[in-house]
Amino acid sequence: MDLDIGTMGAAAALGLAAAGSALGTGSAAQGAVGAMKKSLLAGKIAPTMLTTFSAFPLSQTIYGIVLLFTILNAQGTAAPGALFGAGLFGGLGMGFSAWYQGRVMAAASDAFVETDGKGTAGYILLAGIVESVAIFVLAMLIVAIGQA
Repeated sequence: MDLDIGTMGAAAALGLAAAGSALGTGSAAQGAVGAMKKSLLAGKIAPTMLTTFSAFPLSQTIYGIVLLFTILNAQGTAAPGALFGAGLFGGLGMGFSAWYQGRVMAAASDAFVETDGKGTAGYILLAGIVESVAIFVLAMLIVAIGQA
């Protein structure tokens, strides 16, 4: 089986989005661990919401999977170079979104514990703003690939 440049783009879409999710969930989990420690040292039960905060950056991996299949389905009808570019730059956009979403959620974990759970909706809204970058990237690339 020959691996062409379009297929490499599909792999890049998933690989880079997943790398960002790994960085993001890692950052968010580190923040959650610190927040859990604060709770436990204060004699409180560590909130399970911190685990939820840590999972937020995983969705970009799902977007990478969607882009991977979009690219694979467009092979033979779209230019291989265009598919490679869509995968590479789409994966980067989604990956950075996940990474920074994790950083937001790490800070949210700390704030959540410091304020006894106040502001949860605001933290989720802020995470959604960062996630919207990945959604925009995915949506626009699906449209662009369809036009290629």
